[in-house]
Amino acid sequence: MTRHIVFTSKAAKPPPTYSQAVKAAGLVFVSGTAPADPVTGALVGSTIQEQTRQCLSNIRAILEEAGSSLDKIVSATVVLADEEDFAGMNEEWSRWFPTDPPARQGAKLPVCVPGLKVSIAAISEG
Repeated sequence: MTRHIVFTSKAAKPPPTYSQAVKAAGLVFVSGTAPADPVTGALVGSTIQEQTRQCLSNIRAILEEAGSSLDKIVSATVVLADEEDFAGMNEEWSRWFPTDPPARQGAKLPVCVPGLKVSIAAISEG
């Protein structure tokens, strides 16, 4: 199996310990993506809706670099810092996936990063 590391400057740069995404076996595996500005690296937004929007914007850019798109996402993992933000995250999520949304699971962020409300990972068809 061949694997291809995916990187685009149009999405937030990941830490050196993992790739933005890996393309393998006909799928694109997008790492947990923070709501960071691709240019400055600073977190974007103070609300869960704004941060969810930025995460999905970053994921869209990564998928496009990999030759995929948001409508090809088959599964996503949403990690929240505060479970109270679930409804607000869902509000923004529904704007991006109004019909036939991908499978999804949720989790609680295991570390405290100041200002970070959400991180999203995804698997899409390549």
